[in-house]
Amino acid sequence: MLISTLRQTIARFDLAKPGSRVVVALSGGADSVALTCLVRELESAGDLILAGLAHFNHLVRTEPDVSGMSAADRDERFCVSLGETLDVPVLVEREDVRLRASRERRSLEDAGHAARFAFFERARAHFDADVVALGHTRDDQAETFLLRLLRGAGPRGLAAMHPRRGAIIRPLIECRRADLREYLAARRIAHVEDETNCDLSVPRNRVRAELLPLLEARFNPAIVDVLADQAELARGEWIWMEEQIAAAALEPAADRGEPGALALSVPQLERAPAALARLAVWRAMTAAARGRPISFRHVKDALQLIQSSGAAGRGNTRADRVSDKQGKSRSIDAPGHVVERVGSRLVLRKRAANTAAAAFRYQLPVPGEVTLPEAGCVVSAEPVSAGLGAEALRASAGNRDSAVVRMPGPLAVRSRRPGDRFRPLGLNGEKKLQDFFVDRKVVRRLRDGVPLIVDGSDRIVWVAGHGIDEAFRVTDASQAVVILKLRPV
Repeated sequence: MLISTLRQTIARFDLAKPGSRVVVALSGGADSVALTCLVRELESAGDLILAGLAHFNHLVRTEPDVSGMSAADRDERFCVSLGETLDVPVLVEREDVRLRASRERRSLEDAGHAARFAFFERARAHFDADVVALGHTRDDQAETFLLRLLRGAGPRGLAAMHPRRGAIIRPLIECRRADLREYLAARRIAHVEDETNCDLSVPRNRVRAELLPLLEARFNPAIVDVLADQAELARGEWIWMEEQIAAAALEPAADRGEPGALALSVPQLERAPAALARLAVWRAMTAAARGRPISFRHVKDALQLIQSSGAAGRGNTRADRVSDKQGKSRSIDAPGHVVERVGSRLVLRKRAANTAAAAFRYQLPVPGEVTLPEAGCVVSAEPVSAGLGAEALRASAGNRDSAVVRMPGPLAVRSRRPGDRFRPLGLNGEKKLQDFFVDRKVVRRLRDGVPLIVDGSDRIVWVAGHGIDEAFRVTDASQAVVILKLRPV
C-alpha cells in the first residue's frame, strides 16, 4: 500500500524518473528511515537510483548520557550504521546551529532550517544527484498549515510544503505518519526517537501533541486530511496568482531614483485586483526585508500609501508618519526597510539610506572595488581587453547598476560637491548635477549618497546608477573599456 502511494505521488508531482539520482535526507527518525527503505525498494524495482544518504548533525543535543554519548552523536552513528547495512554511502556534516543562530541573530529553528538546506545542496552536489528527498508526511503538512494559519499566513504560507521545490522533493507528502511506523514495525526496522519532539515549548510540538488531537476528537476525525487538502488548494491558488503577477507586470523593478532600491508602479497596483496588489507588495517587501518576516499589517500599511495624496491628510495611520510639504511623499517603517510613495512609484529602500550620507572620497583600483559605508554600497571596476567592448556593452544593456566606459585612467569614488557638472549622454551640453537629480526625481535626502566615479582630473565619469558622461562613452568597439558596477553592501 505504501509503495503504491509513493509511486502515485512521484508520478503525480513528477518527483523522479527511472535513472533519477536521489539523495535521502536521513535524520534517524521513523519517517526518514521509512523513506530510506521505501526508496531502496523503488531502486530495486528500477524506478530510480538511491545515490546516497545525507545526515546533518546540528550539535544541539550534546549532553552525554550514562554511556557517555550524546543524543546527537547517537543519531549520527545510527544513520551511518543504517547506510552500512543497506550498502548505501552516507555523507555526514556537523555544524553548531546554536552558534549560527547567535551569530546571525535568528531563532534556533530558523538557523537550523537554513543550515540543513544549505547542507542538502552540498549533499546533492557530492553525490552528483538530481534531487534530495525529505521525509515530510501528510501529518507534517497538516501541522504546517495549522501553524501558519495561527500565525496569520496568506495564500503562500497556507500552501505549506510543496511536493517539489527546485531540487527538494517530498515523496511521503501523501502518506500518514502512523502508516510509516506500521511499515517499520512489520519489518522490524529500528529507528531513533528525538526527545526534543516532546518539548511542548516548541509550537509545532504543541500543535502535534495538543491541538490536532483535540480537533480530531472534538471536531473532525479526518482533520489531518482536511487540513492537508486545504494546503493543496492554497498551493494551486498561489501558483495561479504568481502567474497573474507576471502577466499584470506587477514585478518589482530597480528604482531609477536610488541604487539598490526596488519600485512598484502605483497606477498598475491601483488597476490590479486587490488580491494581486497585496501579493505584489508582499513579494517586494519580502525581497527588501532580506529574510525578516512580512505580515499582513505591513502590507496593509504599505497599500495605504497608494491612495491619492488628497486622502493622505485625513487618516491617522502609520502610513502618515512622513510627509513632504506638498503631501506627495509618505512612508512607513517595515522590517529591514522603508516603503515610500514617491510620485507614481512605491519605493522600497534600506532604512540606512534614510539619512544623508557624510562626504566621502575613496580611490577605486582597476581592477578592484571599494566599499562605501556612508552610502551603503560597493563600487567595482573591471577592465576589459581591447576588442571586447561591444560584448561588454551588450551584457550591461538595461542594467542601471552597471556602466561600460572607455578606459579613463586612475579612478576615485566621491560624494557630490556644490557646483558639480557633467555632460549626460544625449544632452549635447553640460548640466548641473543638482538639476540632473531633479530631472531624474532623485529624492533630495538621498542625493549625497549617490556615488560619483571620477577620473584623475576629478571629472565625473559615471553618476552611479544614473548615467555616464558623454566624454567617456565607448565609441569604438576596439577600445579598451572598464565595466563599473554598483551593488548594495
